[in-house]
Amino acid sequence: MADVPVPSVRRRPPGPTPVVPAPSDAEPRPSVLGQWNSAVTSYYVLIGTTTLLLVIGLVMVLSSSSVESLDEGNSPYAVFFDQAKYALIGLPALLVLSRLPVRVMQAFAWPVLGAAIAFQLLVFVPGLGCGAGGNQNWVCVGGFSAQPSEAIKLALAVWLGAVLARKLTLLREWKHALIPAVPVAGVAVLVVLAGHDLGTALVLLLLVAGAMFVAGVPLRIFGVAAVAGAGVATLLTVTSDNRTDRIMSWLSSDCDASSACYQTLHGGWGLASGGWGGLGLGESREKWSYLPAAHNDFIFAILGEELGLIGTLLVLGLFGLMAFAMVRVIRRHPDPFVQITTGGILCWIIGQALVNIAVVIGLAPVIGLPLPLVSAGGSALIMTMAALGVVISFARSEPGAAEALAARPSVVRRSLAVIGRSRG
Repeated sequence: MADVPVPSVRRRPPGPTPVVPAPSDAEPRPSVLGQWNSAVTSYYVLIGTTTLLLVIGLVMVLSSSSVESLDEGNSPYAVFFDQAKYALIGLPALLVLSRLPVRVMQAFAWPVLGAAIAFQLLVFVPGLGCGAGGNQNWVCVGGFSAQPSEAIKLALAVWLGAVLARKLTLLREWKHALIPAVPVAGVAVLVVLAGHDLGTALVLLLLVAGAMFVAGVPLRIFGVAAVAGAGVATLLTVTSDNRTDRIMSWLSSDCDASSACYQTLHGGWGLASGGWGGLGLGESREKWSYLPAAHNDFIFAILGEELGLIGTLLVLGLFGLMAFAMVRVIRRHPDPFVQITTGGILCWIIGQALVNIAVVIGLAPVIGLPLPLVSAGGSALIMTMAALGVVISFARSEPGAAEALAARPSVVRRSLAVIGRSRG
C-alpha cells in the first residue's frame, strides 16, 4: 500500500505571540484632565462663563425690574430692553477687542488712559455732569448717559500692564515700583473720589493692587499702601454722614426696617425665602417695592429668592471658573504685559463680584457696587464685556492656542458634515 503524503504544517517562529488590536471605528478620546490642559481651555472657559453670566443677568433683570416698571407707568420690559440694548453694544466691543493684537493694546495704553480721565472730568462740567444717591459720577447729554469711571477701570488695567512690564527688572526698588504707577493711578482714583463714588474708587484700588502683585512688587510696599489706604478710607467715611450711617447700621445688632440697614435687611429676607430651590422664576416678593435697587446692586438677593441656593451657587461657580481661566492666562502666557493686565482685570471683575455678594449677604456695608454682567447698568455692562474681550484676546495668544484654534474645522464645514451625515 502506497504511503499517503502528509501535508506540511507551517510552524510559527519562536517568540511571544503577537497581540492583534481589536478593530475600532472611533479614535481614542482624550481624558478629562487632558482636555483641561488643552491650550485653548482658557479661551473656551472665558467665552462660556461670560455668555452664561450675561444670559442669567438678562433674565434676572427682566424678572426683578418688571414690577417697578409697571408701577412707574412704563412697559414691564422697559429696563430689560435697555439692558439688552447695552449688551448688543458691548458685544461688538468684546468681539473686536478679542481679535485685537496684544501689541496694539500696549501701544495705545497712554492715550486711552488720558482720554478716560478727561472723560471723567466731564462730570464736573455744568450741564453735562449728573448724579444720583449723592454721587456726581455721570455724564448726561439729552437722553444719553454714561459713567466714565467704568472706562477708567479698563484703561487703567491696560496702562498698568504696559508701564510695569517695561520696568519689570527694576520693580524690586521702591522708587521704580511706585513711579509712575502710583501717582498716575492716584490721579485716576482721585477724579473718581471727587464725584463721591467711594465704591468705584475701592475697586480701582483692588485693580492696582492686583496688577502690582502680579508684576512682582515687594510685599512690604503693599503693607505700607494698606495702612495708608485704610487711613484715607476712614477719613472719607467720618467726613460723610451718609457713609457713617451705613457703617454704623451695618455694625449695629439692632436692625429694623426703619434704619439705614433697611436694604440689607430685605436682601437677607429675600435670600432666606428662597431656600434650596427658590420660589420660582418671577415669583419674588421682595421686588414688589420692598427691596430698593432690586435690579441693580441687590439683584443677587432676587436671584437667591427666585432660584434658591442652587442658583446662587451656580453664579458663584461661574465667577470661580472665570477666575480660574484668568489665573491660567497669567500662569501660561509669556508676555509680562498680558500677565499684569489680566491680574488687574481679575481683581476688578472678581473682586467687585465678591464685594457685591458680601454686601447682599450682610458681610460688608452697602457701598453701591453692581454685580458684573448680572446687574442692570449700561456703562458697567459694556466696559465689563470689553475687559473680558481683552482677556479673551490674551487667551487666544497663549502658547499653542493660535495653532489649535486654526486647526479646528470651521462652523460651515462642521454644518455641512452634519447635513451630509443626516442625508446619508
